[in-house]
Amino acid sequence: MNSSPVQLEMVWPPDRQTPDADTITPAGYRLRLGDPGDREALFALMERAGWPSGDRRRLELSLPRVVPGSWHVAECTDDGLLVASALGLDDPTPWHPAGAELGWVAADPDHRGRGLGLAVCAAVTARLIEVGCRDVHLYTDEWRLAAVKTYLRLGYLPLIFAPEILPRWRTVCEALAWPYTPAAWPTAAEASQWIP
Repeated sequence: MNSSPVQLEMVWPPDRQTPDADTITPAGYRLRLGDPGDREALFALMERAGWPSGDRRRLELSLPRVVPGSWHVAECTDDGLLVASALGLDDPTPWHPAGAELGWVAADPDHRGRGLGLAVCAAVTARLIEVGCRDVHLYTDEWRLAAVKTYLRLGYLPLIFAPEILPRWRTVCEALAWPYTPAAWPTAAEASQWIP
């Protein structure tokens, strides 16, 4: 029996503009599209970022679901080392029948704090919206505070899909010193109305 709590979800409001990822990419790095030749570098990045080694198989199974042009990576301009990555995945679910997911976000710990996660997430979000995805969402955990702060800074909103999620979001907001504003966050029913 799995006793892990259900992951938190966040959604992109359809009327929100996406930031220009190129303008937030720090000096010394460049954004580009990931390609099949980057697979091993991606797996190595995921390990450096602390993802469990058992997730490699799950990641491999996710790669065929990448929406064309929505795997973005950041690399060092001096040596080409892959230091951040995010994927845009085709992700229809009962709650998100036309869903696309921002997922598999990772940043090299030696390069954290420079906005690289923000840049790759912005690039993926912009691409998903560009190709017509209207239900962009993500899954996260409350212990991934740096990632949650990145998503909030970008403009993602917590999705309130069950009442028991609210105390978890309160804890996250307190830990991040972020305003706890559940009245401004969509419920699953409200978010489903965003999709034409």
